[in-house]
Amino acid sequence: MSDWLSSLAGTEQGALAATILALVSAVAHAAFGALQKGQHDPWLTRGSIDFWLVVISAPVALFLVPWPNAATALILVGTVVIHFGYKLTMALAYERAAYTVVYPVVRGTGPVVTVAAAAILFNEHYTWTQWGGVALLSGSILLLALRNLTEETLDRRAVQIGLAWALLGGLFVALYTTYDAWGIRQSPDPMTFLAWFFFVSALDFPILGYIRYRRMAAPPTLGPLMRRGILGAVIAWISFGGVMLATYLDKVGEAAVLRETSTVFAALIGWFILGERVGPRRLILMSGIALGAVVVEFG
Repeated sequence: MSDWLSSLAGTEQGALAATILALVSAVAHAAFGALQKGQHDPWLTRGSIDFWLVVISAPVALFLVPWPNAATALILVGTVVIHFGYKLTMALAYERAAYTVVYPVVRGTGPVVTVAAAAILFNEHYTWTQWGGVALLSGSILLLALRNLTEETLDRRAVQIGLAWALLGGLFVALYTTYDAWGIRQSPDPMTFLAWFFFVSALDFPILGYIRYRRMAAPPTLGPLMRRGILGAVIAWISFGGVMLATYLDKVGEAAVLRETSTVFAALIGWFILGERVGPRRLILMSGIALGAVVVEFG
C-alpha cells in the first residue's frame, strides 16, 4: 500500500484523492470534537478514546507495518509532544466553554498559519485568489465563534479562559498539521508513520483520565464511556489519518483549509444532535466557510 501511495503523490489522481481525504477528515473531525464535548467529562472522554487508540493501533504498529527507523522514531517523539499540547489545550477549553464557541476558534486560527508555514517549509505557491479564500474561510469561522459567544450564558470569566485555551489550541493545530506533514514525508513508509503515530501519541491521556476518574466523588459508569471511546478511536483514525495522507499526496495548505470545513459540520452536529440553535446568520457564515474552501481549492 505504501508503494501505491508513493506513486500517487504529486499526481492529478493524488490531488483528487487528497481532496476527498481532507473532506472526509473534516466530517470525522467534527464528530470527534462533539464526542469530546458530549455528556462525559472531556478529560475522561479523551482518555477513553486514547485507550482504544492504543488497543487498536498497537497490533498494526507492532506486527503489520515495518518498524520506524531511528530518524522516524525521533520525529515521532516530537509528534507526541505537540499532540499532547493540542489535547491538553482542547480539554481545558472544552471544560470551560461551549462546543460551538470553542471549536470554531480552534479551527479558524489554524488555516492562515498553516498555509503560511507550508509556503515557507514546503515551497508551496498560492495565488492571491487563494489567499483571499483563506481569509474568507478563517474570517467566517471566527465570526461564527463570535456569534456563538454573544449567546453564551455561562460564566463570562470561564468563557474568556476557554477562548484563550482555544486560541492556543488553534496554534497547536497549525503546528501539528505542518509537523505531521513533514514527518510522514520523511518516513520511508507512510503507513509506518501513521500506525506508530496513533500508537505512541495516545499513551498519555489514558493515564490522566484514570487519575481524574479515581479522584471523582461520583465517577461515571465505565460502559457508556468505553463505548464512546472506541467510537472516537475509529473516528480519530479516519480524521487524523485522512488529513495526514492528504498532506502526503498533495499540498499541505490546501488539505488544511479543506479540513476546516469541519466547522460547518460541527455547527450541524451542534444543531441537530446537541440541541444548539442555528439561525440565518450562522447559516450565512457557514456558507462563507464553504465558499472560502472552494476558492482555495480552485483559485
